[in-house]
Amino acid sequence: MSESVISSSVSAPGLAGWHLEHTYAKLPALFYEHLGPTPVKGPRMVVFNHALAKELGLNGAVLAEQAAVFAGNELPEGAKPLAQAYAGHQYGNFTGLGDGRAILLGEQVTPSGGRFDVQLKGSGPTPFSRRGDGRAALGPMLREYIISEAMHALGIPTTRSLAVAATGEKVWRQEVQPGAVLTRIAASHIRVGTFEWAAAHRDKEALRALAEYTLRRHYPDCAETDEPGLALLRAAMQRQAALIAQWQCVGFIHGVMNTDNMALSGETIDYGPCAFMDAFDPATVFSSIDRHGRYAYGSQPQIAQWNLARLAEALLPLLHADEKQAVEVANAEIAAFKTMFEQRWLSGMRAKLGLFTEEPEDRALIESLLTWMRDQKADFTNTFRELSQSGNTMLYNDAAFAEWHARWQARLRQQPQSMEAVAEQMRTHNPAVIPRNHQVEGALSAAAERADLSVMQRLLEVLARPYEDREGQAEYRQPSGLAPGEYQTFCGT
Repeated sequence: MSESVISSSVSAPGLAGWHLEHTYAKLPALFYEHLGPTPVKGPRMVVFNHALAKELGLNGAVLAEQAAVFAGNELPEGAKPLAQAYAGHQYGNFTGLGDGRAILLGEQVTPSGGRFDVQLKGSGPTPFSRRGDGRAALGPMLREYIISEAMHALGIPTTRSLAVAATGEKVWRQEVQPGAVLTRIAASHIRVGTFEWAAAHRDKEALRALAEYTLRRHYPDCAETDEPGLALLRAAMQRQAALIAQWQCVGFIHGVMNTDNMALSGETIDYGPCAFMDAFDPATVFSSIDRHGRYAYGSQPQIAQWNLARLAEALLPLLHADEKQAVEVANAEIAAFKTMFEQRWLSGMRAKLGLFTEEPEDRALIESLLTWMRDQKADFTNTFRELSQSGNTMLYNDAAFAEWHARWQARLRQQPQSMEAVAEQMRTHNPAVIPRNHQVEGALSAAAERADLSVMQRLLEVLARPYEDREGQAEYRQPSGLAPGEYQTFCGT
């Protein structure tokens, strides 16, 4: 392998705590363009994540007053801004993309040695903007802030949001909206589409350099290998199987699972037309542009496998010198994803039902409950939470549920754990609250239309401890009451 490009300097951070490095910029120039954010008219801090700042080794008290930095008018100490280049399959169609409205400022090295990208989203046009304005609206940026922080609290790998700054300018989407810039924190922004970009340029050396860099950054235990393509494909498949299983277990629907929105770190990235399911139905779609249900809840595992197949295609030159044999290797690896995912999904669903041991009938037991939930249009989150609280069959005056409940109780008696242990496990795997779509919309409307952030702040407080039962949560547990198809989310680009 080539010499590592990931190392930490010893320079002390300044008062704000910035300790930015730039290992990504040591990759071949194919992968980025150097440029800075475009200044805005009236920077104003809307929301700042003090807890995340502390984790990053940043001085939140100082930075919360620096709206100009988070709007892109000033650069933090040590920044060397660039826009990343990548491609992607969007709804199955390949296209060249890149950061059309984002700028990577650098990689913050934390006091514990962690490394995180610091990216401004909505920071102005770049060479990859494709006639777009490079800007973002306040509502979608606050949506990403809310949902990414909720996902983090749920224990699901995710990019996070450090700040949202208003720009004092308007953006034109479906209607005129206030502009904003989001500061996104990520393990990295390397995507399946980044590898597709290298493959499309038929640059094997750049492809190898990217694969080796990604292994060192995200899979250091696999980095010492003469087969970086195969090692990376296997590692990425494992992380994606685990991630999608976690999505399925909380009813999360990403909404736009294009290959440019699949991060090699295994984090959830890009919270555009995402939402959480109320009534259980595998066909649930919220995105206004997903007219054929490509990215429906029940299709997410298959789409993840499809995306990973595109990664394997990009990595073919690194899998074997002979293209035919490389394809055979890739197909064999990708075929294993279904089993990887199902093992992790089954493990997650067992935990939701308090099952510590494994029995052959577990899958049928789980699927019977999900079938009942679909037929009854039962709320996904509340059903599991109510089971973890009492399992009271009186809550469901239904013969089919009573029959299932009896099977479940019999299955619980097959394991040695006490009912107290069962209840505790269920409470830690079945959230009491999720970001209900109507609650999120209410918070966004208050913030964007009335400059009232109190609704969002209260929602964030509730979502920060999703597995706890606390007073005042009742309204946050209620479904919207909208029928499937009545609620839509929008990309916001």
